[in-house]
Amino acid sequence: MLDIWFYEAFEEEAETLRRRLGPQYRCAFSKGTIQEDGHTEPPARLISIRTQSVVPPAWAGRAGAVLSRSTGYDHLITFRAHAAQSIPCGFLEEYATNAVAEQALLLTLSLLRRLPRQVRQMPQFNRDGLTGRECAGCRLLVVGVGRIGGRIVELGRAVGMEVKGVDLAPKRADLEYLAPAAGMAWADVIVAAMNLTGENRGYFDYERLRQAKPGCLFVNIARGELSPPDGLIRLLEDGVLGGVGLDVYDHEDELGMALRGGDRTGPAARAVEKLQSFPNVVLTPHNAFNTREALERKSQMSVDQIDAFFATGKFLWQLE
Repeated sequence: MLDIWFYEAFEEEAETLRRRLGPQYRCAFSKGTIQEDGHTEPPARLISIRTQSVVPPAWAGRAGAVLSRSTGYDHLITFRAHAAQSIPCGFLEEYATNAVAEQALLLTLSLLRRLPRQVRQMPQFNRDGLTGRECAGCRLLVVGVGRIGGRIVELGRAVGMEVKGVDLAPKRADLEYLAPAAGMAWADVIVAAMNLTGENRGYFDYERLRQAKPGCLFVNIARGELSPPDGLIRLLEDGVLGGVGLDVYDHEDELGMALRGGDRTGPAARAVEKLQSFPNVVLTPHNAFNTREALERKSQMSVDQIDAFFATGKFLWQLE
C-alpha cells in the first residue's frame, strides 16, 4: 500500500507537493475525486483530499487517516459522523486569507465595471450599456468578518468603499456592524465570507436576498451551500440583484464531476449553465485560494501535517 494518495491535486499543486515532500514517501496524485477515480478501497495509508471528494464511511479503519488540504472541514465532520470508527482527520490552518479576499474584490470590480459585457462586446468594439461604477463611495457589506472577511473590509476601504459588517460575534472596534436585514437594505455590494455551519446552510436564499435594494451585487467566496442557485436565478430575473459573482457552488462535488466530464444534464450543472447565460454574472471554478504565494504555504502546511502524522499518528491541526 502507498503511503499517501492525493485526490483533487491540480497540476501546479502536485508539482509543489512533490518538490516539498521529497523521496521519503510513496505517493500518487490524481486530479479526480474519490468518486471520479472509482476507488472502492483506500489506495494508501493516508488519504488526502480537498472539498469535493466524499470519503466512504467504510474507509474508516481501512485507511489510517484523512487529510483535507483546506481550511474548511465541515466535510470531515460529515465523514466522521457516518464512519463506524474514529480515525485522525486533519485540515490546514488559514493559508489563503489574502488570496481569497483579493478574489472577492476581483469579482466585485468585475461586476461594478460590467466586465463580462465588456468582453462580449469587444469584437464589435461596442460601448453601449457598458457604463459601470467606481468603487469610491460604494457601500460594501461583508457578512462574516473573520480573517478573510476582515481582509475584505481592509481591501474595500483601500479602494474607497464605505464598509460595514454582519457577524454573530462582532470583534472589530473599527467597523460598524448591522443586523442582516438592515445590511441588505443598505448595501450596494454584499460579500458572503462566513463559515458554513449546520445552522446557516442556505443563508442567502431568495427570501433573505429579496430584502436587498434593487441592483445590489452579490458575491460569494465562502461556501456554495450558503447561496442556493435557484434563488439567485430568480433574483436576477426579477431585477433585484444587479449582478452575481461566485467562486463556490451548491453541490460542488456533483458540479465538478459533471463539468469535468462534459455532462450538463444534472441539476447543479443546469443551474450553473443558467447563471452563465446572464450578462451580469461572473463565475470562477473555486479558485480564489490559488495564488503562487498561497500554494507554497498550503503545500508546506500539508507536508507539516503529513510529517506529524507519520511521526506521531496525529495531525498538528485535526478534529478532536
